[in-house]
Amino acid sequence: MESKTTSSNFIRNIVIEDLEAKRHDQIITRFPPEPNGYLHIGHAKSIVLNFELAAEFKGKTNLRFDDTNPLKEDQEFIDSIIEDVKWLGYGWDGLYYASDYFEEMYNRAIVLIKKGKAYVDDLTAEEIREYRGTLTGPGKESPYRNRSVEENLDLFERMRKGEFKDGEKVLRAKIDMSSPNLNMRDPVLYRIAHASHHQTGDKWCIYPMYDMAHPLEDAIEGITHSICTMEFEDHRPLYNWIVEECEMESQPRQIEFARLNLTNTVMSKRKLKQLVDNEFVDGWDDPRIPTISGLRRRGYTPDSIRAFCREIGVARNQSTVDTQMLEHFIREDLKLKAPRTMTVIDPLKVVITNYPEGEVEWLDAEINPENEEMGMRQIPFSREIYIERDDFMEVPPKGYRRLFPGNEVRLKHAYFVKCEEVIKNEQGEVVEIHCTYDPETKSGSGFTGRKVRGTIHWVEATQAIPAEFRLYEPLILDDVDSSEEEEEATFLDRVNPDSLQAMQGFVEPNMKDSEKQDKFQFFRHGYFNVDPKDTTEDKLVFNRIVSLRSSYKVPKK
Repeated sequence: MESKTTSSNFIRNIVIEDLEAKRHDQIITRFPPEPNGYLHIGHAKSIVLNFELAAEFKGKTNLRFDDTNPLKEDQEFIDSIIEDVKWLGYGWDGLYYASDYFEEMYNRAIVLIKKGKAYVDDLTAEEIREYRGTLTGPGKESPYRNRSVEENLDLFERMRKGEFKDGEKVLRAKIDMSSPNLNMRDPVLYRIAHASHHQTGDKWCIYPMYDMAHPLEDAIEGITHSICTMEFEDHRPLYNWIVEECEMESQPRQIEFARLNLTNTVMSKRKLKQLVDNEFVDGWDDPRIPTISGLRRRGYTPDSIRAFCREIGVARNQSTVDTQMLEHFIREDLKLKAPRTMTVIDPLKVVITNYPEGEVEWLDAEINPENEEMGMRQIPFSREIYIERDDFMEVPPKGYRRLFPGNEVRLKHAYFVKCEEVIKNEQGEVVEIHCTYDPETKSGSGFTGRKVRGTIHWVEATQAIPAEFRLYEPLILDDVDSSEEEEEATFLDRVNPDSLQAMQGFVEPNMKDSEKQDKFQFFRHGYFNVDPKDTTEDKLVFNRIVSLRSSYKVPKK
C-alpha cells in the first residue's frame, strides 16, 4: 500500500541521515512478532511504522516470526498474525521464520565457542540468576566458565544430539560478569528444550534465546533498521555484540521507541493471555480486548486504526493515550460510510389507537443525512410500534422532553403522537403505552401548526427483526495500564464485571439481510457492527463499536 508517512519523527530522521550518508542502498525493515499470542493495537503501531517507513523510501519490509520457543508457540497464532497484517492493509516482501535460520545460528554459536566467546554451563537457572549479581553489585563467574574450547565444542554438539535433559546445560556468552549492564553478564544463548517445533518438528532439541536469535535474523536478512520498543534499549549492547562477534556481514542498527499504552485496558500479551485462559473474555477476539482480532470483531476498520497510529506518532518518552482518541478515529471513518437506521434495544410496545387496524404505510428516510449520495430507504409504519423504554416516564422530572402521559412528541420520520393511557401488569410495571397520532403532522408534509419539544425513534412492530445488542464498558476499571510487575491477582481484581451488557430488541426489517461485519449508525445509540462470530441466519448480533459522541478532541500539533 502507498505510504502515508508525512510527519517527521526521530526514526524517520535517522533513516534520512543514513540514506544521505549512503550507508544503505535500500531501507529494509521488518515486523518480527513472536507467535505466542494474538497481535494487539500496540503491534499495529509497530506494523504501521515499519511498513510505511520502508514504503516512503521505496524500501522493503519482511514479516518474520521469532519462533524460538516451541513451548509457547502455536500455528493458530501464526495464522492470526498473517490475517491481521493483511487486514490492516500491508503486504510483505518476504515471509520468514527464525527457525529458517536454526542451522546458521548453530554455526554462528560454534564461531563464538571457537573464539572463546561462549561456553557450556552446568549451573541451574536459579544458580545463574544468583551468580548474575545485582544492579549495585557485580556478578560471579560460573565455575564452568573456563572450560576449554574443545570441551565446549563437544558438549554443545552433544546438547544438539539430545544427550542431556532440559535445563541440564546451557550455552552462555563469555562477556563480563562485572558489567554495569546486567544483559552483558554472560547471557544465556542456547537452552535445551525437548519439544516438537511447529515448523521444524523434532529436528532440534536446543533453541536459541531471543537475544541470540534476533540480531542474527536481522543480519541474515540484511535489515538496515531494527525498530523495537524501549524495553530493548538495555539489550542493544548485546545485540551489537552478537552481530560483531558472530562475524555477520550485515550490520543492522537497532532503534527503540516508546510502546503504546492505552487507558482502561491492558497492553501486555501475557496479561491478555491470562484474561483468555481464565475466561474473563470470550477468546482472543473478544471485542472488549485490544487485540487486532478483537477490534476487528467489534467493528473497527483498518483505516481507523492506521489513522490512529499515524496520529499518535513515534517518540522515546513513555506516555498513555486516552482510549477516546482511538474511538474518535472510528467515528471519523464511519460518519460518511455507515447507513443510519433505527433500532430499539430495550423495547416498550406502543399502540396508536386511532391508526387504522391492519394498515401499513411506507415512509421515506435518509440512509445517511451527512452523505446524500447514499440515497433513501423506506421504513414501515403501522398501528403498533416499539419505542425505547427510557423514552417514556410516567412521572417525568422537570424538563423531560420525551413521552409521558398527556405529552406529545414526534416519531422520527413519521408523526406526532400523544400518550393517552398507560397499561401495567400485576406487578405494576409498564408493559404498553396507548397513544393517538395526528395524521396532519407527517414528516416532510410541511406541517407548521404547532411544535413539539421531543423526537424519539421507533421500530414498526409487525415487521421488526429481533436482534441482540452487545454494549461494552471498559474492561479494566483503572484509567491506566499497570506496570508489568503488578501482581497477577491484583490485575485480575481490576477486571470490570459489568464490561458487557447484552440486550434483546428489534431492528428495521430492511436489515434482515445484513451480513457479518456490516456497520451501521443506530439513531441515538452509536455505531454498531454485525458480529462475525455469533450471528447466524436465524439470529442477528450487533456489537456497539462506539457511542455517538465524546468530549474528546484530538490535540492540535
